[in-house]
Amino acid sequence: MKKSTMFLKKSNRRVIREKVLQILYAYEYNQGNLEELISGITLELTSEIDRKFADSLVRKVIIHKDKYDKEITLKVDNWELNRIAIIDRILIRMGLCELEAFPDIPPKVTINEVIEIAKEFSTASSGKFVNGILDSFLSDLKESGKLNKVGRGLLDNSIQKLTEDDD
Repeated sequence: MKKSTMFLKKSNRRVIREKVLQILYAYEYNQGNLEELISGITLELTSEIDRKFADSLVRKVIIHKDKYDKEITLKVDNWELNRIAIIDRILIRMGLCELEAFPDIPPKVTINEVIEIAKEFSTASSGKFVNGILDSFLSDLKESGKLNKVGRGLLDNSIQKLTEDDD
């Protein structure tokens, strides 16, 4: 493999999600000025759409933190929430938020992005751990009929429907 192919450029949304992780991590520890954190870390984002996505994801994760932590606790038997690596907790919250509150993002995109970020910024087993929780939450949303996806967000469901129709 050529060295140049080993370093693929990250997608815009991946970079944004990594910045959101940084903001949420800093906020988790110091509960400081959120506006300052957001503006400082997203400063280099040139697109207004990108800044709005980052801002919206940060704020929704913070607003629903307790709810997401309860969801995580339900998925991890015999584990206390504080025993889960902080990066993993934040990434799972971000994934839960995207699955629930961003109808235009396909579930597989959300889960794959969060897994890749976990592999890069957390422990060796974080990818599998995060995947297990998000897959379980996604299954619950589908079973309860609460998965709200539209536009591009339906992409995952239409692919699944096509393969089911082929059977």
